[in-house]
Amino acid sequence: MIDAHVHLRDQGLASKETIAHGLAVAKRCGITRVFDMPNTKPVLTTREAVLDRLSLAGESVKKTRVSYHIHMGLTKDPEQIREAVATHAMLFPLVIGLKMFLGNSTGNMGIVTADEQRQVLKCLTENGYKGVLTVHAEKEALMKNELFIKGKADTHTLARPSEAETEAIKDIIAIVKETGFEGTLHIAHISARASVEEVVLAKREGVKIFMGATPHHALLSVEDAKDNPYLKVNPPLRSEADREFIFQSLLDGTIDSCESDHAPHTLEDKDNGASGLPGFPGMTLLLDRLRKAGASEERLESLFGKSVLREFALDDEDVLLPRDTLRRVKASSGEYPFDPYKGKY
Repeated sequence: MIDAHVHLRDQGLASKETIAHGLAVAKRCGITRVFDMPNTKPVLTTREAVLDRLSLAGESVKKTRVSYHIHMGLTKDPEQIREAVATHAMLFPLVIGLKMFLGNSTGNMGIVTADEQRQVLKCLTENGYKGVLTVHAEKEALMKNELFIKGKADTHTLARPSEAETEAIKDIIAIVKETGFEGTLHIAHISARASVEEVVLAKREGVKIFMGATPHHALLSVEDAKDNPYLKVNPPLRSEADREFIFQSLLDGTIDSCESDHAPHTLEDKDNGASGLPGFPGMTLLLDRLRKAGASEERLESLFGKSVLREFALDDEDVLLPRDTLRRVKASSGEYPFDPYKGKY
């Protein structure tokens, strides 16, 4: 299985989880590749931070044989965007894609207005980026954070309504068309029927776009959150009708892939309102539920791996060691003498 959306901890967030622990759990759940997100501590918005993170992961990758890939984060700074494009070109597939938050989530990396998002897409296009741009789609202007009541996870659904997701998706699709962006747009953790329908429409119009859904949005609803204060996630759990639609859209292939959005916290953090759930076991649970609901093995292989390989233009390798890939980069270009197990040499 491939998990194209995880938030492993470590470094400044090691109290929540380490990369070593996360990859070990992923392996036990049958996951062979993970794509980490950039809202770490420190955030992964510089080449140096990315390389430090790969160095940190190296020994765990070697031990678990779980491939570790990074989405480098984007800011509004054109120089940073250029560095991100160049880093992706140099280190792909270790740097698997770029990530933009259309609204603030954990880590507050949001690029929240349509004008700011347009400038980022224009800069990516002008610099020839044709890889995957993964977006966290929630529109900041439609959030009502004052409606969240600590300890009542169901109120989070009121604070970040499904309309915020759907409108953010509409905005970014329009900007992709306007700017002539030639890369692939990936809508992460899609959670509502109206959002899925916008992506389906964009596909029919020729936009190169994919979407992934999580186990929690396919198996849990806001009704579950009424009984469990820890079920607070971004985007929130939705209505039972939305949940059922997400599940059926995975079953029939409308949604392209499953992704865990694995994001562990300490109990203290959750008590204080942190968003995110440990997600790796949910992947195996969702796989089982889809199989019991009649999904063919071909459909399951696509949802849990093959669709991601196509979307990210990956070879079907068992594992990708950072050291081996970076040495290949050095051999071909002479530009990056770096060993993620031992540091610079």
